[in-house]
Amino acid sequence: MHDPIRTVPPMADDPEVDVLQTPGDLDLADRQALRRVAGLSTELADVTEVEYRRLRLERVVLVGVWTDGTATEAENSLAELAALAETAGSAILEGLIQRRDRPDPATFVGRGKVGELRDVVIASSADTVICDGELSPGQLRNLEQQIQVKVIDRTALILDIFAQHARSREGKAQVELAQLQYLVPRLRGWGEALSRQAGGRAGGATGGVGLRGPGETKLETDRRRIRTRISRLKRDIDSMRTTRATKRAGRQRRGVPSVAIAGYTNAGKSSLLNRLTGAGVMVQDALFATLDPATRRARSVDGREYTLSDTVGFVRHLPHQLVEAFRSTLEEVAQADLIVHVVDGSHPEPDTQVRAVREVLTEVGADLVPELLAVNKVDAIDEETVLHLKRDWPDAVFVSARTGRGIDDLRAAIEARLPVPAVEVTAVVPYERGDLVARVHEQGEVRRIEHAATGTRLHAHVDRELAAALSPYLEPAVGAD
Repeated sequence: MHDPIRTVPPMADDPEVDVLQTPGDLDLADRQALRRVAGLSTELADVTEVEYRRLRLERVVLVGVWTDGTATEAENSLAELAALAETAGSAILEGLIQRRDRPDPATFVGRGKVGELRDVVIASSADTVICDGELSPGQLRNLEQQIQVKVIDRTALILDIFAQHARSREGKAQVELAQLQYLVPRLRGWGEALSRQAGGRAGGATGGVGLRGPGETKLETDRRRIRTRISRLKRDIDSMRTTRATKRAGRQRRGVPSVAIAGYTNAGKSSLLNRLTGAGVMVQDALFATLDPATRRARSVDGREYTLSDTVGFVRHLPHQLVEAFRSTLEEVAQADLIVHVVDGSHPEPDTQVRAVREVLTEVGADLVPELLAVNKVDAIDEETVLHLKRDWPDAVFVSARTGRGIDDLRAAIEARLPVPAVEVTAVVPYERGDLVARVHEQGEVRRIEHAATGTRLHAHVDRELAAALSPYLEPAVGAD
């Protein structure tokens, strides 16, 4: 049903390959060189006795339950699951969808279909089944018992991708926290040998003095240790949040506006950041290629400084554990002055992606931040589709990060939406105080500038701190242009 498309990196001796490497190119080469084959491991270095399942995401069968919407929407959802699985390093063998009012509470797919799924798994020699949804611990256990291969859900798959791509200390801590929160209710033992319970008579005649007592099962020990680790990770992430908030407060104090680039995963956010700032961050045609936010400085046409931040991509049904774990990172979006919402114009359902992104933005408290819609990848769609999207989103900017089309329009739209500093001043700054004039250009919005005999006459909007520095040279305020 799904024919996976493999991408092969260019050979080093290819004459068409640019030999100049950006920092993003080096990151991408490093990621490809160290790419894991095994998909998901819940083994933890600090929790030595955790019962874990080592999942080999190599030959997989996809299973979805179509509960509402159209057949096309259900197929697109499974295609997205296939893209996620390929990003994790899987070979897609088959994709199956069942039409139901709701997923079966015991086996996800209907109980009569479990046997058919088992036949497909045997015929294709698959070793893993991935379900397009979040399975309860009971559904997971029942499916594995009946199909006799490893079963994972969409949440575990996304968590695995995040674990592969996290590079910074904060990103790794956030992913580990999300994995542990997902793992706790799904821990289970294998056989009676794992039991350490010695309550009551402690096994009768084979018990004896010293073996009686409440005891503790291995699962209880594992859960206790995981919860201890979760508490430690939360403390670490809180301390990182404080550091991030301090840096953000410094930018706000200097009056530097912030712009957050948000959107669906693989919509081209990092490519746009590179186009707008020459940042050189890593770009990869893969889902969740960017987990660690990158912030770069930019200047408007009139010389005003602002920051552009790349953020983690969103996806439909983003696991709530990830939203909670990455909340400190997503606060950058909520605290921004403007959100550039990047949309993949070549996607079959761009409006569905927009709704999914806005749901997550609402969840993190960023729904009130002004939004600028940027429809990317217009070079990959026909003009009729472009006209249709323009009717749906008349205020959007249409761009191509690959070709550069519309980038100047996007930059102008961003600068037009930057917040205006609060204080309006008119001052004659002596020529020996050129540093103040430079600060006004950098941090404020200059409305008029003239060169008089006594100095530079400025009419501008600035923040309160800069207004105080200009106070010795102020003239009575003039009317706005």
